[in-house]
Amino acid sequence: MFSLNGFKALVVGVANDQSIAWGCARALRAQGADLAITYLNEKAEPHVRPLAEELGAELILPLDVAQAGQLESVFARIDEKWGRLDTLVHAIAFCPRDDLHGRVVDCSAKGFSQAMDVSVHSFMRMVRLAEPLMPSGGTCMTVSFYGSEKVVEHYNIMGPVKAALESVTRYMAAELGPKGISVHALSPGPLATRAASGIDHFDELLALAAERAPTHALATIEDIGAYAAFLASHEARNVTGVVHPIDGGYQIIG
Repeated sequence: MFSLNGFKALVVGVANDQSIAWGCARALRAQGADLAITYLNEKAEPHVRPLAEELGAELILPLDVAQAGQLESVFARIDEKWGRLDTLVHAIAFCPRDDLHGRVVDCSAKGFSQAMDVSVHSFMRMVRLAEPLMPSGGTCMTVSFYGSEKVVEHYNIMGPVKAALESVTRYMAAELGPKGISVHALSPGPLATRAASGIDHFDELLALAAERAPTHALATIEDIGAYAAFLASHEARNVTGVVHPIDGGYQIIG
């Protein structure tokens, strides 16, 4: 069995105990990793801090990637505390409500820019800041969705945004592979998280996914966390640049 004892991991995106990031944080900690966990702002802190403390997180830090300097501050604290980083989990996304609920063709320039900045470019920035803290290699992960490659009703502009996220995952994996740094996108099927609840008719999407998946079951945050913990391990060091479906086989059904 693989172990993450002594590994240092940063998990970004915990909002509550239903978050994909929370499932990843718990799994990483269960395998022995030391954690740094971020929260979005003062409003989110009371929901996130108790969870982080439950896992004995050594760093609990504010992070709004849209605020200048906050991301750099997080990595500076990690460098000061640990001097290195082994694992990065990026599980954040955003799109203004009007653009999320509208047609792709009608998406505003501002809304598209915000969605790309928070959902995609922030991952690129995190990987760039993580690189010097991974001199002996490491693992960087983000979270995507099947709507990146197929049209999923009501997913709208987030489909093209996730497609971009998957593309930069592959390019960064190619660039950083010689340094032993792997880059992955986890792609769970639909599941009931706070972020997903903003999508129109999401309950219908959940029901359809459970009906169509060969397992007839939705993925859980525990499923995703277990997969993420394995990818963070030395045993997965020769796997990189992959979009990993964790969806009960939903993506194989035509």
